Amino acid sequence: MGHAVVLGEALVDLLDTEYDGAPVYRQAIGGGPLNVAVGVARLGGTVQFVGSLGDDVLAGRIRAFLTGAGVGLAGAVTVAAPTALAVATFSGPEPDFRFYGEPPSYGLLDADQLDAELVSGAEVLYCGSIVLLCPATLAAARRAWSLHTGRRVFDPNVRPRLLTGPTALADLRAVVAEFAASAHLVKLSTADAELLYPDQPVESVAAYLRELGAETVVVTLGADGALVASGPELVRVPAPKIEAVDATGAGDSVMAALMADLLADGEPAGPDGWVDRVAFALRVAATVCESPGGATAMPTRAQVQARFPG
Repeated sequence: MGHAVVLGEALVDLLDTEYDGAPVYRQAIGGGPLNVAVGVARLGGTVQFVGSLGDDVLAGRIRAFLTGAGVGLAGAVTVAAPTALAVATFSGPEPDFRFYGEPPSYGLLDADQLDAELVSGAEVLYCGSIVLLCPATLAAARRAWSLHTGRRVFDPNVRPRLLTGPTALADLRAVVAEFAASAHLVKLSTADAELLYPDQPVESVAAYLRELGAETVVVTLGADGALVASGPELVRVPAPKIEAVDATGAGDSVMAALMADLLADGEPAGPDGWVDRVAFALRVAATVCESPGGATAMPTRAQVQARFPG
């Protein structure tokens, strides 16, 4: 089995909570791509995290967490910046993020710092999320995409609060189209689709991304499961019925499961194979939603099997 490379952000989430009747922030290691990398490792895949990390105590905790989770750091670089923070508030199970840190520690990996050998030798390459809004790391992602000859997977993971300026959304839409056009797999959420392509039903968004060139598109629909566009038909895959405690990392775990299966078993046998794999990925996501936390909630295959036998 080969290795996967996940190119994106790692940061620290500050979760708004209470202790002893007073408001406090609970630290958690975060970042969508970091969650994906940890998820792949937990599901048995060999994975390297590629990105920029700060030069402070928090960055040391990120490194220790990733190493402890079995994620390689050969392609991670240290930059002279404090670790970016994402403050998460909850009105339900879905978190609302506000980001702090300028320049962001996660957006300083440039194309020259990219470990070309690590990227080109990967079986699966993930690019995506908020690093695409950072010019230096967008250039690094473009270089990685061009060097890679295996399976490329892409997740826009849009954070609307970071889209500042009159052209920000249009610029991101162009970047999404650029990466989707040569992607093996694009995974996006309903929220991503609605923000990028307002007034378009998710079925149309999936069809559009496939017309651009994406081989398979998976749109996660929260409690309603996911939409899979791989063959001529769009297929809806239901999610297990659960009581969600914390949806942080659920979408990331879907991508992690699909990547881990690509590493373990290669290409699925036709559109039906993708449906089966998405069904498993939704069981992984359901397991994540039943526990608080994002990266810390990523399950092993044995835990998913125990929770959803059969």
